[in-house]
Amino acid sequence: MARILIIGGHGKVALRLAPLLAARGDTVTAVVRNAAHRPDVEAAGAQVVVDDVELADADQLENLIAGNDAVVWSAGAGGGDPARTRAVDHDAAIRSMDAAAAAGVTRYVMVSYFGAARDHGVSPDNPFFAYAEAKAAADEHLRHSTLDYTIVAPSSLTLDEPTGRIDARAEASGSVPRADVAAVIAAVLADDTTIGRTIRFNSGDVPIAEAVHG
Repeated sequence: MARILIIGGHGKVALRLAPLLAARGDTVTAVVRNAAHRPDVEAAGAQVVVDDVELADADQLENLIAGNDAVVWSAGAGGGDPARTRAVDHDAAIRSMDAAAAAGVTRYVMVSYFGAARDHGVSPDNPFFAYAEAKAAADEHLRHSTLDYTIVAPSSLTLDEPTGRIDARAEASGSVPRADVAAVIAAVLADDTTIGRTIRFNSGDVPIAEAVHG
């Protein structure tokens, strides 16, 4: 059993992750920006902390993270506004990594996306460009941190029913149900062979726990 902090607790993946963790006995705390989201998150099995990580400074984030065993970053600006995308997906994400290290909470799982990389190939005139840039830089910061990280990098997300199986050797992005992404996060938190790795995946034929095991 572990104490898991999910940042971005009202997201579609996070709301599917919390019950998986709670069902296996983990204590789950979810950080949400909007207090109106509390009932949804509590119904998923998580305790709720209302805080805006976009505005929280390093000390506030350290206090928020302290006492947990792992952090899951599942927050995002949602696109549309490049400045806010930078503020959340880059700046706040990196502050949370540094805060986790300062708090001595070394296990950190980042929810990224399949194509995240410095050479992501997204054109600057594409609305997705700001997000691609932010995620690439945040992931790189995490790789160079002292944290025991795993970067979970799913392909295009769907609301299909979960299959419990993925392809973690895929070379091109496809699609994957959000519920299977949640199951991947739960699996990597329980498997130390995933530390220090980026796991890119689509839907596939291999059971999740087997697919992520290094």
